[in-house]
Amino acid sequence: MPIEVYVFFNGNCREAVEFYAEVFGTEKPKIMTYGEMPNPDPGLSEEAGSRVLHTLMNISGSSVMFSDFPPGMPYTAGNNFSLVIVSPDVEEIKTLFNRLKEGGSVSMELQETFWSKCYGMLTDRFGIGWQFSHYLGGTGE
Repeated sequence: MPIEVYVFFNGNCREAVEFYAEVFGTEKPKIMTYGEMPNPDPGLSEEAGSRVLHTLMNISGSSVMFSDFPPGMPYTAGNNFSLVIVSPDVEEIKTLFNRLKEGGSVSMELQETFWSKCYGMLTDRFGIGWQFSHYLGGTGE
């Protein structure tokens, strides 16, 4: 199971991934916005709704995921990436999540989301952000 990288931006993710697609000669990535989520927050502004919720690119053989920080979440240089465990094994996800959260802080407990059967986020005791996601198909799906 490879560890993947998730990079966050402060509202300019679309611009960044379109630039990266040109630089690395990849297809323009498919982009999902916060406004396209099922049941988006009714108070979501047009600007916030157009921010990138998720996109994925293959860069030189590696899957790299990108997103804008959620509306209202503060951006600080240095907290704009996380390591991602993507696995078809829910029990493995639970075991790794529970071990890494010891001494750390959980920002989202493991739960079912509209994109994953089992998803959660935490910061480990060393300050490294981690995401965990169940998938049935290819990497990053």
